[in-house]
Amino acid sequence: MYLLFADSVSAQTIAELESRGHRCAVEPSLTTADLPGRIAGVDGLVVRSTKVDRTVFEAADKLALVIRAGAGTNTIDTEVAARNGVLVCNVPGRNAVAVAELTMGLILALDRRIADNVADARQGRWAKSTYTKANGLLGSTLGILGLGSIGLAVAERAAGFGMRIGCLDRPGRSQATRDRLAELDVACYRSLPDLLAASDVVSLHVPLSPETKNLVDAEFLAAMRPGAVLVNTSRGEVVDEAALRAALDAGHVRAGLDVFADEPSSGTAEWDSPLARHPRVVATHHIGASTAQAQAAIAAGVVEIVDAFAAGEARNCVNLSPRGLGSATLTVRHLDKVGVLAGVLELLREARLNVEHMQNRIFAGGVAAVATIDVAGIVPTDLLAGLDALPEVLGSSLITLDSTAMELG
Repeated sequence: MYLLFADSVSAQTIAELESRGHRCAVEPSLTTADLPGRIAGVDGLVVRSTKVDRTVFEAADKLALVIRAGAGTNTIDTEVAARNGVLVCNVPGRNAVAVAELTMGLILALDRRIADNVADARQGRWAKSTYTKANGLLGSTLGILGLGSIGLAVAERAAGFGMRIGCLDRPGRSQATRDRLAELDVACYRSLPDLLAASDVVSLHVPLSPETKNLVDAEFLAAMRPGAVLVNTSRGEVVDEAALRAALDAGHVRAGLDVFADEPSSGTAEWDSPLARHPRVVATHHIGASTAQAQAAIAAGVVEIVDAFAAGEARNCVNLSPRGLGSATLTVRHLDKVGVLAGVLELLREARLNVEHMQNRIFAGGVAAVATIDVAGIVPTDLLAGLDALPEVLGSSLITLDSTAMELG
């Protein structure tokens, strides 16, 4: 594969990929505007902060894979990618510890006014009496919105500081997550206003989606305790920044922010943000995942995705349907001989059944194999008989998506 890295990457990662026979180009200065003119001939594109919009997919001639070297994929037009048959994959969970560490750093910085302390000291001002009014974290309540890998990592570290942890009571959480919440003695609240009213600190760890955009609005902020702290290390667009500025101006809340809706997409730029300059804000430069440990783990994840793709597997793909959209799943057991699957697919074509997903695995010994085929369409009643009549087919079965009953052929 010819892989283009539109952001910086370690030499070790490139060496690993090239040792597997891939060609790599590393061009971290590429911008979103540059990509359409550079994408020709590229099989796989790897990005961190560089946006990948529809113009990239429309200009591509060979592009089959886009990897976001991180968790969020809101900077990639996944819908256009899907329409053009391009897989979009991410590397979730690898930066959880790094983001959790920064989250705790922002909480501590706000409580102890560390940035103001440093600024005064560097200006030659001794202001001990100004900075002796911290509350301390022990016994305070941290409300966490978003209990994925990052949210859980924050909960674990906050518990180490003696903080009480709160979250929303969500159905569908895995038993492993529920067990971990029980170990940390996390209190689950039925409603968002109840959680906000109970929290001294509220930390955001949700993905950006239509449901979470401007989640933190005037009503949200009004429900927070007076003097409470808001920490956002997720996405800037999760916060209605005008509403937050109003709450800050009123002295109702303080904020630790690593992300902003209008932050520059490049590593260095002139940027004037009234929110970042606000005296009740501690601001960092979207560095949540920027530790050597996290970047090494993410780079390893990129290599794993490329390896999986080369082997025919879509790992951590965010724009594939999570399940078949069709009507049935066929299982065909057959001898591992040339032409057997061609005969199976020809029968499906004659039956006007569209193949949505197919996997063929060889049994130990290499004599027989089993094909699992998701199909869309009306399955003829004589399909199994036709499949079983094919030479070298050992047997077939059918499971319809609206029934758990299985027909055996």
